[in-house]
Amino acid sequence: MQSQPDLSQLSHAQKDELIGLLCARLDSMQKLVDELQGRLALNSKNSSKPPSSDGLNKPAPKSLRVAGQRPTGGQKGHPGSTLRQVAHPDEIVIHHVPDQCASCQRNLPFAYVGETRQVFDLPTLKFKVTEHRAMQAICSCGQAHTGQFPHGVNATVQYGARAQAAMVHLNQNHAVPLQRTAALMEQLFGLPVSQAAVCKAAVAAKEALEPTVERIGQASVTAAVLHADETGVRVAKTLHWLHVLATDTLSWMGCHPKRGTQAFEELGLLQQFRGTLVHDGWMPYKALECQHALCNAHHLRELTYLFEEQGQVWAADMIELLTHANHTDNLNCTAGKATNYTGAKYQAQVRDLRHLYDAILRQGEQANPIAASSGKRGRTKQSKAVNLIGRLRQYSDEVWRFMTDPNVPFTNNLAEQAVRMPKVKQKISGCFRTIEGAHTYCVIRSYVATLHKQGANVFDALVSTFEGKVPQPNFG
Repeated sequence: MQSQPDLSQLSHAQKDELIGLLCARLDSMQKLVDELQGRLALNSKNSSKPPSSDGLNKPAPKSLRVAGQRPTGGQKGHPGSTLRQVAHPDEIVIHHVPDQCASCQRNLPFAYVGETRQVFDLPTLKFKVTEHRAMQAICSCGQAHTGQFPHGVNATVQYGARAQAAMVHLNQNHAVPLQRTAALMEQLFGLPVSQAAVCKAAVAAKEALEPTVERIGQASVTAAVLHADETGVRVAKTLHWLHVLATDTLSWMGCHPKRGTQAFEELGLLQQFRGTLVHDGWMPYKALECQHALCNAHHLRELTYLFEEQGQVWAADMIELLTHANHTDNLNCTAGKATNYTGAKYQAQVRDLRHLYDAILRQGEQANPIAASSGKRGRTKQSKAVNLIGRLRQYSDEVWRFMTDPNVPFTNNLAEQAVRMPKVKQKISGCFRTIEGAHTYCVIRSYVATLHKQGANVFDALVSTFEGKVPQPNFG
């Protein structure tokens, strides 16, 4: 252990120097403690960390909506999904009354329907085996003639289109693991299925759907507004990245070992895009030659951290301003988008909000001065607040794009919704064993997510796919 200096032997100048060193060391240690405490306070509510990283200390849900903005329960005009009687039931069971009155024993007159009750249930599910027989005949001249099997009937024993569609629907669309998919096929339909059969059905679906998914990708990059995001996945024990492109009606996914520019170039879609790209502000997106709109949900989470964990009042003011602007934009949209966005009254509102935005940023800059240069090479490390203020200042037009373009939303929610099911599959299955398996998932998921957005029946579409007729989505 290092011996302590004898303070009685030190001069006043030496004592002052020692006190200065101790104060500097304490200040450095306090900054380190604050930084570590800040890391511990990060969660999915106040940062970009995924909800899966919260563990058992998951924060209570907290909505950013203003209290009283909407009534609780179903909203006016919502069709609802209450079970109602149908006009033409499939089966009618008559429950007769007795022939005589239980009180006076007289014969009862003609009976009528007093009350009806309907039971909605599933029929007994059982697989059906269809045998195809190719007839043969030999002409007197010796020429043999054989009947032709229909398209798709290629083996002596095989699974039909509906059985294969059910396997793919469960395993690829609903993230049911292979073993459970095989078990469900047997328990629901009495049809024994191996895990290899489920994989074979998925590969067959991928091969049939690839041309359609390529068209989905090309249609996505011709849209006026496109949402993009990426998330990490484990493929063959290594980190890969699932890239997502989404519009209101289209979803496209692709898997690549890289996350940034190299992936964009080799996947070959984002480099073609020239509209407005909505994203989370990651630098490779900003390098693309298109207009940009930043996701304000990310900003609100970072501002929440600064306000709740560091007590920075300007962050609360910025949260209130952005949520109010979003509400104003929503009201303007419901009144008629294109005309109102160019109206003088609305433009004046936007200018006033931008002036207030700049004023709040100045408050934040006063409360969080930029750290002086450390003298080392590279950029000097700044606090989270300074970095956020810098981004909000430098990319202010991208932050406010939702107020100036009627087609741009407040958040990047479309892309984040697209990556939600892949994360569910990853949580259940852990990883993809091969890159081919990851590619198969991306193709099938792109197709079914697109059909789901467009209101189509996914199962019926998969059945048609296995019958050789792939239903095409609307690419417009």
